[in-house]
Order: sequence, then C-alpha cells, then structure tokens
Amino acid sequence: MRPLSAFPTASPNVATILATPPRHGGHVITVEGSIRTIRNQKQRSFVELGDGSTAYSLQAVLDPQLAEGLGTGTSVAITGTWQAAPPHKEQPYELKAKAVNIIGATDAEKYPIQKKYHSAEYLRTIPHLRLRTPVNALLARLRSECDYHLASYFRDRHFVRVQPPIITSSDCEGAGEIFTVSAKPSSSRGEDEIEAAAREKDEMFRDPKFLTVSSQLHLEAFIHEHQKVWTLSPTFRAEKSDTPRHVAEFWMLEAEIRTESLRDVMNLVEDMIRDLVGKLQEAGFMEEILHANRGAKSADAEGTQFSQLLRKRWQGLMQSPWPRITYEDAIKRLEDAVESGKATFVYEPSWITGLQLEHEKFISTTFGQGSPVFVTDYPRETKPFYMLPSSPEDGVEPTQNKTVACFDLLLPELCEVVGGSMREHRLQQLLKSMHSHGLNFSAASGVGQTIMNSDVSPSSEKGNLDWYADLRRYGSVPHGGFGLGFDRLLAYLSGISNIKDVVPWPRYHGRCDC
Repeated sequence: MRPLSAFPTASPNVATILATPPRHGGHVITVEGSIRTIRNQKQRSFVELGDGSTAYSLQAVLDPQLAEGLGTGTSVAITGTWQAAPPHKEQPYELKAKAVNIIGATDAEKYPIQKKYHSAEYLRTIPHLRLRTPVNALLARLRSECDYHLASYFRDRHFVRVQPPIITSSDCEGAGEIFTVSAKPSSSRGEDEIEAAAREKDEMFRDPKFLTVSSQLHLEAFIHEHQKVWTLSPTFRAEKSDTPRHVAEFWMLEAEIRTESLRDVMNLVEDMIRDLVGKLQEAGFMEEILHANRGAKSADAEGTQFSQLLRKRWQGLMQSPWPRITYEDAIKRLEDAVESGKATFVYEPSWITGLQLEHEKFISTTFGQGSPVFVTDYPRETKPFYMLPSSPEDGVEPTQNKTVACFDLLLPELCEVVGGSMREHRLQQLLKSMHSHGLNFSAASGVGQTIMNSDVSPSSEKGNLDWYADLRRYGSVPHGGFGLGFDRLLAYLSGISNIKDVVPWPRYHGRCDC
C-alpha cells in the first residue's frame, strides 16, 4: 500500500481559494476548473471559473492571447497571482493569469449549456451535462452533505446502518405500482431458444420478484437483534404519473426502533431533520442556494420572492415543537372550513376518501403556520396491513372510526414527505390483517380456521409473506419506524419545485435517457 505522500497533491479548489485572502502583494496559485462564462474585451478577458466545490465562481483576468481557444465549458488549469480586486468589483479578490493550460477543449458554439437561461425542461433532456451547471453541481454537494450528516446523526445515537435488498418477493405497500423483475433472453441465442425462454414464468427466480418499493419489512428483520437500525437506499414505483412530486426511481431514508410509543418515532423524525438543517445552515448552504438561483430568476421581484420563501422554509424547520393533529381533527377542520366558506376544495373531505394534496396544503398552512405538521391516526382501511391499531390494549379495538398508530409529516407547499407507524408485533393480529388485505401466506402459518374459511382468499400474486410472519412467530418486540423521501426533502430545502430536477438521473414515465 502506497503512503499518502506517494499520491500527487491536488490543486486547491475554488471554495478554498475564495476563502483565502491573498498574502501581501498577492501570491501565485494554480486552479483547475471549467469555464462558466467568458467575456472578451480588447485589452483583457474575464473568465468565471467553477469546479463544483462552491456555487460561487472565481474570476480570472487574462491577457487576450491567453484567452485564445477558450469558451464556455472548456476545462482549464490557470496559474496566476491571487490578488485584491479593484474596489468596484463584486468579488474582493481575483486571479491575474500568467499561464493557461487547456485540459479539455470544447466547441463553445455547439456546447449545449450556454450563458443564457435554460429551462428545467430543456436541462432534463441532457441530464449527463446538466450536472455541470452551478445549480446542479450545488445539488450534488447538498445531497452528499445530507448523506454525511444523517449518517453521523444515526451513528452518534447508536443506530446500525444496514443494506436491504433491491429485489424483493413482496409488495410492501400493496399499492400494485411495482416493477416486476425477470431475466431477458440474450439476443445472440437462436429464435427458438428465445421463444422457449420467454414462455418460462420466470427463468431467474421461478416466481415473480419485484424492485423494492420500501425497505421497511426487511428492516424489521434486524430489530430483534438491534434496537435501532436505518438505511438510505433506492426504491422504485411503476407509477405512470408526471406530477412534480413523482419519479420512478428515488431514494428513501428508513429507520426502525424498539418502542411502544408512536410519539418516540415522531420525536426522532423531528429531531433528525432539525439537526440536519442546523448543520446545513452552519455550512452556509442556504446562502449558496440563493446565490446559485439568482442567475435563474428573470426579475428582481422573483428573486426576492424566492429568497423569502426559502428563508421561511428553513426557519419553519428549525421551529420547535412541530404541531401534531389527528386525522379525525384534520377532517373536522376541513369540513368546518367548507361550511364557513373559508375554503373550497375540488375533493370533498371525508373520513373514507383520505386527505388529498389540497387538503394537506390547507392543514399545513392553517394549522402549521409555516411549520411542519404531523397528522396521526389515519383510518385503518386506508393504510397497509402491518400497522398497529391505535388502541391495541388487550386486543380490543374501537368499534367506530378504527384507526392505526401512524403519521404523515406534511411540509408547507410540498406536503407529505415522511410516513411512519407502529408495527403490528402480535402474530395472530398480524395474520388477521394480512388475510383481510388478501396477502399470501401458507396454512402452516398458524392462522385460525375461522379466518382460513372466510370469503377473503390470500393472493399468491402479491408474494408469500410467511417470512414476515416468522418475525412475530419466533419472538417479537414492539417497534415502529418511518420512511422519508430523501429527494423530496432535498427539493424542499433547495426550493426546487419539481423533484425531477433534484434527482441527478431522473427516471419517470416516458423518460430514461442514459
């Protein structure tokens, strides 16, 4: 293994240079990066250089002969004197270039990313190149920073990070919007072989398998030996939707803890997000986001509005405590608002139909007052099979308005970003719920004859969940957990209105380019 001294020393990045005042009279440095813009004048040229380390660019002043062959997108190494800039300049320092080395040339006229404003829709058509823009470079760093701080947060609190599978045998949420995994015959094989392979039900796994929609069930397998576990991993939904809130592939942060109280799970979510936002504020990310977006805002008024919106969001996340309201109370507030004429909705609020996006926005605005809002105890019939009833004492459940111990966390404007619940840890109650949801399990699973003889038959198409029942059969503990849409949170923090513009390589209905 080579010692660290054997590796070449990299040039200081733009962020480090901008934070370092020049020594008396200036000092010589070399900086590498790509040209964001170049402005040529008769006697000198001005280059804005970036390298992704900061949203701010470094200005280099070049003599005309040094600027030959340079254009937007060109990768260069510039050596010169780092010195104080003239008083009228926006930046206090600038680089007086002495030598320019072109590392990667580009045809400036054909380069798809020009100095002019490019719409988000256009940039989605070139995802491999949009990563070079200041905003997208900043988003990549924001994602990395969040990953780091979240990992540190959980490690400091003795969570174990685990890696759940991507290919699964069951649809955790029961939504049906899942990708099925199968082996595709090679095109090099003969036609008869291809047809024969295509007739096989599933040549790789014998029966249908899916891309995971949630790692929750597999996280629960760890909770017997570990009191606290978490993961940050990709999840998939085959939802043919083109809304600003949906993509086919996204990342989910999920955690499970041993507890008997839903309050503990909500407290964990609130403390985790607030801790993360505090760390990002200390690192200056909000100011960088505002700076990076100034070039994308066409008018001063629009830029001011964006700045006020983003500051309000971050301030709301730092408020404590976040208000909590039951689903029943939320429905009553919505109904009262309609009756009093304070609000009108496209979808009439009701107990059974659930909260629509317009309802969530109303609750987060009026009840949250700019702060995130927890909505708890949703109707049992609207939620997945694994959730614990809100009142499970002695196995007796309420006869009216049956609810489960769960929550959604609503963020202003964006709405639902986190969902969590207590999990049904009792074997017989879990089997009853699985059966009522039409989930598949074997007769050997131990469910009573009364249930097995009912009119509801388990569905083999949804995957066998005997293994999940085993987690209760062979010793179980009360526990709960949550799933946080990582990309949605990043969109909220960065002020990006469409989640497709936060995901580095967005996959959605009709689009998977590279």
